[in-house]
Amino acid sequence: MTSFRTLVLGFFILYPLLGVSAPIGYGKLTYQLPEPGSYDLPSLGLAADGEVLTGDGESIRLHSAFDKEFTVLAFIYSSCNDEDGCPLSSYVLYQLKNEIDRNQELEKKLKLISLSFDPVFDTPEMIKLYENGFKKKGEAKNHWDFLTTRNERKLEPILKAYGQDVQRIETSDKKVSVFSHILRVYLIDKEKNIRNIYNVDFLHKDMILNDVRNLIESGNSKRQLAIKDKSYLEPGDYRSGYENYSFKTRSKSVEQRVGNQIDLMIHAKKKHLGYPSLNVPTKNQLTKDKVHLGRTLFFDRRLSLNDTFSCAMCHIPEQGFTSNEMATAVGFEGRSVKRNAPTLLNVGFAKKFFHDGREDSLENQIWGPLLAKNEMANPSIGFVINKLKNIDKYKVLFKEAFGDAEITMLRVSDSLASYQRTLIAGSSRFDRWYFDNSEDALSDSEKEGFKIFTGKAGCSSCHVIGTSDALFTDESYRNTGLGYSRAMQVEDDVVPVQVAPGITVNVDKSIVDQVSEDMEVDLGRYEVTQDPNDRWFYKTPSLRNIQLTYPYMHDGSLGTLEEVIDFYDNGGIANPLLDPLIKPLGLTKEEKQQLVDFLESLTGDDVSLVVADAFSAPIGDPK
Repeated sequence: MTSFRTLVLGFFILYPLLGVSAPIGYGKLTYQLPEPGSYDLPSLGLAADGEVLTGDGESIRLHSAFDKEFTVLAFIYSSCNDEDGCPLSSYVLYQLKNEIDRNQELEKKLKLISLSFDPVFDTPEMIKLYENGFKKKGEAKNHWDFLTTRNERKLEPILKAYGQDVQRIETSDKKVSVFSHILRVYLIDKEKNIRNIYNVDFLHKDMILNDVRNLIESGNSKRQLAIKDKSYLEPGDYRSGYENYSFKTRSKSVEQRVGNQIDLMIHAKKKHLGYPSLNVPTKNQLTKDKVHLGRTLFFDRRLSLNDTFSCAMCHIPEQGFTSNEMATAVGFEGRSVKRNAPTLLNVGFAKKFFHDGREDSLENQIWGPLLAKNEMANPSIGFVINKLKNIDKYKVLFKEAFGDAEITMLRVSDSLASYQRTLIAGSSRFDRWYFDNSEDALSDSEKEGFKIFTGKAGCSSCHVIGTSDALFTDESYRNTGLGYSRAMQVEDDVVPVQVAPGITVNVDKSIVDQVSEDMEVDLGRYEVTQDPNDRWFYKTPSLRNIQLTYPYMHDGSLGTLEEVIDFYDNGGIANPLLDPLIKPLGLTKEEKQQLVDFLESLTGDDVSLVVADAFSAPIGDPK
């Protein structure tokens, strides 16, 4: 019988002979890995447990096999002949085993496990046979365990917990198992936390070893906490307030709010130059009373757990229906939200919602913030419905909108979605120039910026412009490197803390840790699909009204359009999943300014109308 070891090593030899591009794990890395200890590997969740069998037929718990500081766990089946699947993972683990044999530190700290997902064919006896195939003659040490399960009933919860989608394929040869599966290899620490997940595109011995050494180095480093910058206010040093400090804010929140209600139905149904038809579901057609109800709900703080927080407190009308003052939103009782509040202007034209695209309709999207513990913190849908039922005003509004006073989950979401669909901010100078041939609508600098946008900078590859309309997004998901950078960065001893608009002070991290929670891990689109290739991918936003919706990017880390253009001009942030369209642009200072000028031409004249209407919206009466 040909051993599994011979099979996997055979693929390594055959690839170059066949002239085929081999997966990275079979060759040498073509780039330099970061220095161990220089980056973070945040926990991706707990590694699941379950009942498994050893090659001797002994029943053990999977966690008991994690008997060293770090474990590399791969799921395989022995009859796999997909060179990009099980043979690849076993080849990489075999290389790791050889490294362990040569390194005493790794021998003490690293364990390898291959767990079969074919309990029918991969019996303990078969698993033992393959385990022996990877041992050298007379070898007593064993750094690599091969495990299986008693049956599929024992296997299924383990696969589900690890997100392993495995489908058996029916074949004429009943003696051989064939499965469709996605290659995933897990790096697990001694606390049973998953610290990285490798797939075919970046499964490599050197990468795994670098991650292990990085975790070892990070664990050994003991930073001396010290205040490097005492620029924060000392106790009692209040003097006469902010006037002693130089800061700027572009906030319009302190300006006089003047309300002027408009007919949102007419506004939504009219043709907006440069815009497609509005996406209105058949089951939720716009009506004047429904929009009015939705607007009332949007500004009512009683929709939060303790009657203090409304939708409008993150999506502030005069700040582009986002929040100009905060990089990432702050929700219920000051709880941190890990992402920037996206603008609601023109949200009715979107097909996917949230930065990770986890919802596909405005109606469904509504309940996410209402129920999120760090946003509006309601414990359940029923809690919200019962609260509204006890407010006489809403009995009247629901009857006007739906014909009777019944308050339901669907009616709440339909009303809020209806109001948000009317927040159309069109009639920009760009639209008049591009779609209505008004040459005077744009300046020469703005026209040059458009040429750069569609040409040298390549912005229109993602922020698309059609022949009859332009939403400036293809609604795809992209990895720019920002999410990767934030996840991998090593925290400094001193951290910046925003204490007021325009004022950031540096504070000893030990002080901040006493009063703050740990930053939530953000893996972007991966959190929806569980596909490792989707890590740190985020939805491409529309650029409509972008001048008003700062700060930018999913994490609000870039405060100005100039910073955004510099970021892309530098080619984003390198990482294994960086979008191939992102590369250094070589823009001149003049070209960057022209690009900014063009982007500012995308601000719609209608913004002032929907903002003034929002100012006239009724605010819920606590009584």
